[in-house]
Amino acid sequence: MSESLAQKRPLALQTLITMLIVLWVVVAAFPFIWTVWGSFKVEVDFFSRESWWNAIFGTNTLKQTGSTFTGAGYYGAWVTREFWRAVGNTAIVTVSVTVISLTLGTLGGYALARSGQRYAFWILIAALVFRAMPHITLVSGYLLPFFQLNIWGVLPTSIIVLVAINQPFTLWMLHSFFLSIPKDLDESAMVDGCTRFRAFRMVIIPVMWPGVVTTGLFSFLLAYNDFATTSMLLSADNQTMVPKIASFLGSVQEQGKVMFAVAAVVSATVPLFILVLFFQRQIVSGLTAGAVKG
Repeated sequence: MSESLAQKRPLALQTLITMLIVLWVVVAAFPFIWTVWGSFKVEVDFFSRESWWNAIFGTNTLKQTGSTFTGAGYYGAWVTREFWRAVGNTAIVTVSVTVISLTLGTLGGYALARSGQRYAFWILIAALVFRAMPHITLVSGYLLPFFQLNIWGVLPTSIIVLVAINQPFTLWMLHSFFLSIPKDLDESAMVDGCTRFRAFRMVIIPVMWPGVVTTGLFSFLLAYNDFATTSMLLSADNQTMVPKIASFLGSVQEQGKVMFAVAAVVSATVPLFILVLFFQRQIVSGLTAGAVKG
């Protein structure tokens, strides 16, 4: 069908569409490619005011290091400033938030989707209001009790808060996916001898697996990219990647530290590209699954 439509298009229109797509890809990819390239240069080249050709050819990088490329930014970030600790903390936080959010979200979303009670609607409305509130206003309310209980600055504290912030989103997403699945499926499974939970686990979850993957990815990204919560609730030793990158810059600019931040940004962004490329089909199918009834 798509091939026949493409053949019916005039050559000029097809050429224009192709050029616009190529232009969009170049514009979208250029900032990341430029940052990756510049991360292997010295600060004087990457932020050169004389000519942007310095960032391409590494004029000052060659003078200072003897090569047009240098890994000094990565060494400074990962070894000197111990960025690897932030990577490990980020892995713990993101995996924990994703697993907990999906576990509670699938159970809660299924219960609300199958419940005929009116309170299910008001629970979803309350969750929506909670989700709409700025994160910074929610986090500030946690600070005093966390200080009093002496649990500020550790990873479990930030995980609990991020799960609380993310849970309304997972409830709404998974609730909509469950609504798209006919009740006849779990009812038929229960007629065949399954319990409610067994029907949920063996019949419903496999059907809506793309929705679970999509919701899990968005939960992962929320924890992975979070700054407000982790910067306020974690100590310097337990920082995740985003607050750690911000700490490289600080209030006073020092020679070389900017390149630490640039190298750390590349290190934090590359896994996201790989993740999205790996799960792209599941994301597309998951986003469209909830729009189709039964």
